[in-house]
Amino acid sequence: MRLKDLESKLQNVAGFDKPKIELEQYCTTPHLAARMLYTAHTVYDDIESKVVADFGCGCGILSIAANLLNSSYNLALEIDDDALQIAKENCSEFEVDVDFTLTDLISIPMDHLRNKVDTIVMNPPFGTKNNKGIDMIFLKKAIEAAKISVYSLHKSTTREHIRKKAKEWGVECEVLAEMKFDVPMMYKGHKKKSVDIEVDFIRFAKKSY
Repeated sequence: MRLKDLESKLQNVAGFDKPKIELEQYCTTPHLAARMLYTAHTVYDDIESKVVADFGCGCGILSIAANLLNSSYNLALEIDDDALQIAKENCSEFEVDVDFTLTDLISIPMDHLRNKVDTIVMNPPFGTKNNKGIDMIFLKKAIEAAKISVYSLHKSTTREHIRKKAKEWGVECEVLAEMKFDVPMMYKGHKKKSVDIEVDFIRFAKKSY
């Protein structure tokens, strides 16, 4: 499947009905989702025939993209049941199979996933509201669980901090692209029609693999 075909298909993924600011719910755009998964698939061979998990799956767009690129099994974890229901409906529309788990990633240990998941993809909360540091909690959990690699989006302003933590955790950290995350006016307090946030698309590779 070509990149533009993948992005075109992902345009049909429904977003949040009533996004929750306390969970920093912003939809990963089809543009970003397609590029994330297409790169993981074509450059690193981390999607096709692999077990792929989506941490904080939201409406399921990354899991759907992985399915369209022929992952062997998909697991999606999400704390919000409303989001999970939308994700399930989206997957039903696309006729793709994903195992969904309603769970709080922050509180659960990764023992049950370790060595069972090849690749983890995610667009974690940036931790800019009341959840300062949650992005790093998501990242550490993902690195603990993934057998091969983790693909994630992070604010570009946190790049050096993330590189430092990756070194501490013993994983290779590569910024694959600098991208724009379009945040539309969707919450009370938003003053502009949309805001572009500079984000890094990063691959974290397990050195032991």
